[in-house]
Amino acid sequence: MTKPRHEIKVFINYSDYISLKNRIKAFAKLDTNASENGIYHIRSLYFDNFNDKALMEKINGYNNREKFRIRFYNNNHSFIKLEKKSKSNGLCYKSSSPLNKDECIKIINGDIDFLINSENELLKEFYCKLKHQCLKPKTIVDYTREAYIFNAGNVRITIDSNIRSGLYSHDLFNSNLTTSGIIDGNPIILEIKYDNFLPEIIKDLIQTNTRNQTAVSKYAACRLLTV
Repeated sequence: MTKPRHEIKVFINYSDYISLKNRIKAFAKLDTNASENGIYHIRSLYFDNFNDKALMEKINGYNNREKFRIRFYNNNHSFIKLEKKSKSNGLCYKSSSPLNKDECIKIINGDIDFLINSENELLKEFYCKLKHQCLKPKTIVDYTREAYIFNAGNVRITIDSNIRSGLYSHDLFNSNLTTSGIIDGNPIILEIKYDNFLPEIIKDLIQTNTRNQTAVSKYAACRLLTV
């Protein structure tokens, strides 16, 4: 598991986005994992149990919670990750482990016994949660991300847009999957992640006037379309 990180999320509009982007580009560098314009596509499949544990913990604002997802980028199936994202006392933690496409298909189909033989602790934990918490694939979340890095404070600024839900489908590798927008008006989510401190220059850069910090969750927003 990585060290704890602070996380700020803010809903912004397109006007905010244009202003923010012009300011950020003068000080922060583009994420090296992105294309030349700094944009890439993310697809995730989230897991939850029959009581919607992860969803309800998020909605009810539990201080300690976790969720599991399988994720890849730009429709590239050669680099897939299982990720566990946790929150405790306001701090975020994330751990990950690589999976291949065949392993993902097995997990989606409920064929999970191979995980118990893994030497990877996260995969073994995932097996236990699948088995004993009855975690199942719940929904696919698609969106476009623009990402910037500021070295001081290890700051990562991301701008997520075109957020869409795969609704009830678990067809993770279907590039033609039908998806639905989560909220009218195609909202944009600004996220700022940092280690121990947020540099003043970044605080000034990300000013969005009347925009307030929010506890938005792309997973929760997409799930609420289907429950």
